[in-house]
Amino acid sequence: MQHGPAVRRRKLGAELRALRARAGLTSGEAARLVGWHQSKVSRIETGASGVKPSDVRLLLDAYGVGDPQLRELLVVLAGSDDGDGRHHWWHAYRGVLPPTYRDFISLESQASAMRTLETTVVPGLLQTPEYARAVTRAAVEGATEERLDALVRVRLARQDVLRADPPLRLSAVLDEAVLRREVGGPEVMARQLERLVEAARLPHVRLQVLPFSAGAHIGVTGPFVIFSFPRTSDLDVVVLDHLTSSLYLERKEDLRAYAEAFNALRRHALSPEESLDFIAAVAGAG
Repeated sequence: MQHGPAVRRRKLGAELRALRARAGLTSGEAARLVGWHQSKVSRIETGASGVKPSDVRLLLDAYGVGDPQLRELLVVLAGSDDGDGRHHWWHAYRGVLPPTYRDFISLESQASAMRTLETTVVPGLLQTPEYARAVTRAAVEGATEERLDALVRVRLARQDVLRADPPLRLSAVLDEAVLRREVGGPEVMARQLERLVEAARLPHVRLQVLPFSAGAHIGVTGPFVIFSFPRTSDLDVVVLDHLTSSLYLERKEDLRAYAEAFNALRRHALSPEESLDFIAAVAGAG
């Protein structure tokens, strides 16, 4: 169980080690190709030290990796500053975003699929601006209007992954409490429920409601997110949010346990079609 930066370093190092082996190179040969000492390659591959995105590109060139999607993913894992004066969009908000949130966004931006259980609020990728502002105001007590504005802009910018080509495949299980909890007042909540219905009709979004009638279930332990990545499952990670930080689970047994838990939740939840009807009924009752 680790914080984001350590997980990113180890996952990046493991993938670079696999790519080097696939290219038929020893760590010493790889180091000579890029003009480094062999110990630097070893530290990168074990996650003992960080690596600049520009150095990742050097290694990928040496290993003959031309897949643009894989290259971009590994560069993102290296950090927000790519060493060539360019930054990812969230870098502009580094003054208001804690490092753990930036790590989460970097993973989300490159993931091909996301499975999430939400027990209290609507997933950030599906929030309306008004709902996002109400949730953020409650979560960040004492925040200035300027900071609130910035955090809401970040929340909305994150949603671009659902409009990308190809888009992130989102599978979300929402506890009924998410729909019943009135956030921001009746009008805000009504629009938010409409937004959920709209999103659920997208071909790459699967939304299911876990009704109160399902009783106790494995999800009562709290929300979680599972990120999956293109080309390799070795980068998959589970994220658990806590009040002051996020924890990342990367062991295969942890990934397997949470994947099985998510599948169990989906079986207990209403079908996507039934969930649409359920959300519409809650909206109508309001």
